[in-house]
Amino acid sequence: MNKTEFVDAVAKNAGVTKVDANKVVAAVIEVVTKSLKKGEAIQITGFGTFDVVKRAARKGRNPATGKEIKIAASRAPRFKAGAVLKKSVK
Repeated sequence: MNKTEFVDAVAKNAGVTKVDANKVVAAVIEVVTKSLKKGEAIQITGFGTFDVVKRAARKGRNPATGKEIKIAASRAPRFKAGAVLKKSVK
């Protein structure tokens, strides 16, 4: 499912127009992005948790040359599914 299909499904389930559903989806994405950028976690009971993990600097290998390279430390978003979501997917 892509974003357009997701917006269509949200509009149908909520009984709102596609324009309104698109605004809501865009707002949710913006709130999640801004919160994660600040380092804040978002926990939605029954659905899951969005948070940021820190990856330490490490050494890697260039697959083309085999040369060792340094990989800088970074932060990455992560989603952990909640128990209700996990059970519903089984």
